[in-house]
Amino acid sequence: MPKLGMEPIRRAALVDATIAEVGQAGSLDVTVGQIARRAGMSSGLAHHYFGGKDQIFAAAMGHILSMYGGAVRGALARAKTPRARLDGIIRASFDGDSFRPEVISAWLNFYVQAQTSPDARRLLHIYQARLRSNLLHDLRPLLGVGAPDAAENLASLIDGHYLRAALGNDPDAAEKAADQLSAALDSMLGAAR
Repeated sequence: MPKLGMEPIRRAALVDATIAEVGQAGSLDVTVGQIARRAGMSSGLAHHYFGGKDQIFAAAMGHILSMYGGAVRGALARAKTPRARLDGIIRASFDGDSFRPEVISAWLNFYVQAQTSPDARRLLHIYQARLRSNLLHDLRPLLGVGAPDAAENLASLIDGHYLRAALGNDPDAAEKAADQLSAALDSMLGAAR
């Protein structure tokens, strides 16, 4: 069996350390040195693997988006109908991994960083396009020509409810947000009949 090199292990450690440092600081006001120390390596090695803080943060958000994508794929695989698949996307958007404090901090800072960082902007566009595509796939059989507008509205509601739930103090905010979105989806589908 081939031996796993240190690079993937160190990169993963830096990604985890980035998420933890941003979560602790609540902002991107962290240094590569802080991230590297948390990961147990030198800042020179962190720069070697990623180049700089923006690239490390983009890798951390890529990791968070991959975890989210896995949750969505799992929910879609378990669902049997378009309506159940839509509910699966909604529930995956508000699952426990998405509401860990350090992940919330990363998401909130990601939106800000996407305004100035090409890497973050690219990741945000990928996230938004995949969300719309997944929603559209299951809204089409339910709404026909109204599906594109409904997908855009539902995607906006998911992002907006995530922000409100993440910034609130209610420990049940994620579950309540998912329930509200499911009810909003029922209203969209009912209005189309």
